[in-house]
Amino acid sequence: MRIYMQTEVAPREPLRFYHLILQPDLLGGWLVIREWGYQGSRGRSRRDHYPDRDEAQEAMIRQRDSQLARGYRVVFMEGGSRA
Repeated sequence: MRIYMQTEVAPREPLRFYHLILQPDLLGGWLVIREWGYQGSRGRSRRDHYPDRDEAQEAMIRQRDSQLARGYRVVFMEGGSRA
């Protein structure tokens, strides 16, 4: 599952992105990978490990909702349902 978000276009404000990725790891757990920064830049990333998919997906949805509250909008979503 992937969710890609951006800030709205505003004068003199660079676009920012926030990318969430949910994927299994090699040991039976799940990762939520977060990437964020200015559009066109390398940005930053963080990986959080969860023991099961449900817990990881809940964390991903909480992160999405947090970013929506900060002014981001969903541009692209792949896999899963829109919770």
